[in-house]
Amino acid sequence: PENQNFYNLSITLHGLLMIFFNIQPGLFGGFGNYFTPILNACPEVAFPRLNSISLLVQPIAYLCLISSILFEFGGGPGWTLYPPLSTSSAINPISVDLTVVGLAIGGISSFLSSVNFMTTILHLRAKGLILGVTAFSSWSIIFTSIMLIATLPVLSGGLFMLLSDMHFNTFFYDPIFSGDPVLYQHLFWFFGHPEVYILIIPGFGIVSQIISVSYNKSIFGNQAMILAMGCISVLGSVVWAHHMMTVGLEADTRAFFTAATILISIPTGTKVFNWISTYMGSSFKLCHSPALFTLCFIFTFTLGGTTGVLLGNAAVDVALHDTYYVVAHFHFVLSLGAVLALITGFYGF
Repeated sequence: PENQNFYNLSITLHGLLMIFFNIQPGLFGGFGNYFTPILNACPEVAFPRLNSISLLVQPIAYLCLISSILFEFGGGPGWTLYPPLSTSSAINPISVDLTVVGLAIGGISSFLSSVNFMTTILHLRAKGLILGVTAFSSWSIIFTSIMLIATLPVLSGGLFMLLSDMHFNTFFYDPIFSGDPVLYQHLFWFFGHPEVYILIIPGFGIVSQIISVSYNKSIFGNQAMILAMGCISVLGSVVWAHHMMTVGLEADTRAFFTAATILISIPTGTKVFNWISTYMGSSFKLCHSPALFTLCFIFTFTLGGTTGVLLGNAAVDVALHDTYYVVAHFHFVLSLGAVLALITGFYGF
């Protein structure tokens, strides 16, 4: 039984750890803390103690998640924690409890950081530094913070309803008692899709910063880039059901989510072309290593984004749902995109 469950366990922990305990604390929490005071010419973030709390609860969340493997065969409900598998008696409930509590505590950490960064950028900027000329990285942190503040409570609600189903005799997700497991998918993906932009947008900020520093010039179409980031944030928050094309949505619903999903490629394409234009308008010395990293990021991210345009079509997605095409799509965007941006940031600064 250990070996039968080991794959599920590995996928669960791999997904949750890489997203919530690698990319998000690195790109948003780590580089956010590093860049926000520097780029806004303020001595410290607005709430330093709040900042230290958000840092200190992160290891607690991590320990909760890791300790979920200690019980029986370690759970393994998949990183999305879908019921009825996560609520089933086949999986140790303590394991799922610890996973949910770990995610909730990690969410509190991110929420506190978001409030902190927003307050810092909006109220502690140097005199005369208007938002219109605020650095690109600061804008990326603003948009990311807004998305986190808007979507994290929904995830927490969905997860606590899951706990309630398991321990307090509620039936939110149990179809036998008129519950609906698809409700959980809506609640989860309402957070889950903005989450991928929460992961990549600080990466956009870092890559833009490094290209700008490497070639000693501002990014081509700087204001358009900020507007594109805003469009991505807004559109990215209303396309969650494209993860659920196979659950029996109505045709009109699928048409809307298809259109909105493909629409995201426009501001994203704007960003890619502007980055390339910045390279082309400069001396383009690629012997500068951080610039090589950024070029690599743009290539892999564009490839991942292009596969996403295909997957956005409802009819195509029905065929490709749960295949390795989807796995390749989000790993190109997240592993070879966000993680590469993280490495670029470490290397460049």
